[in-house]
Amino acid sequence: MAVKIRLARRGRKKMAMYDIVVAESVAPRDGRFIEKIGSYNPNTDPSTVVLKSDRAVHWLMVGAQPTDTARSVLSHEGILYKKHLQVGVNKGAITQEQADEKFSTWKDEKENRKAGVADAKTQTKEQARAARLEAERKVNETRAEAIAKKNKVEEPVAEAPVADAAEEAPAVETDAAASTEETTSAE
Repeated sequence: MAVKIRLARRGRKKMAMYDIVVAESVAPRDGRFIEKIGSYNPNTDPSTVVLKSDRAVHWLMVGAQPTDTARSVLSHEGILYKKHLQVGVNKGAITQEQADEKFSTWKDEKENRKAGVADAKTQTKEQARAARLEAERKVNETRAEAIAKKNKVEEPVAEAPVADAAEEAPAVETDAAASTEETTSAE
């Protein structure tokens, strides 16, 4: 029988989690398995993978074939690279120390890339948040100005009648003077 490394579904409806298992190829998807070597949760951001890397490498070395999705997960975690380095050690191309050093260098670079992506995501979120706050602040300012303009007591209008009365009085006098001139000219 062929042995596969594959995902076994668990979890609730529309919130699936997967166990990474080693099983015979004819066994049902969620059925009998030989060994559970990890779990995969695609519902988190980034996806969470918990894996027994030494057992995964062991099963790959003895001939277990991963399914496409399991291969993707194992590759992302560096298990396939670790197997590649172990094959080199077994053939005598490199020493175990060199293989361990190469793998630790790769793992450190991978962690730095993950941290960079996480920083970029948080910066993008903060910039979007700041832009929303600024837009909201502008809207609030315009609303406050409109309310202030609406509720403002119109003091200049109250002063205008007093000024109009002062202006009207001389106009009345000039009208009276003009009417007296008219009466004198008519005589």
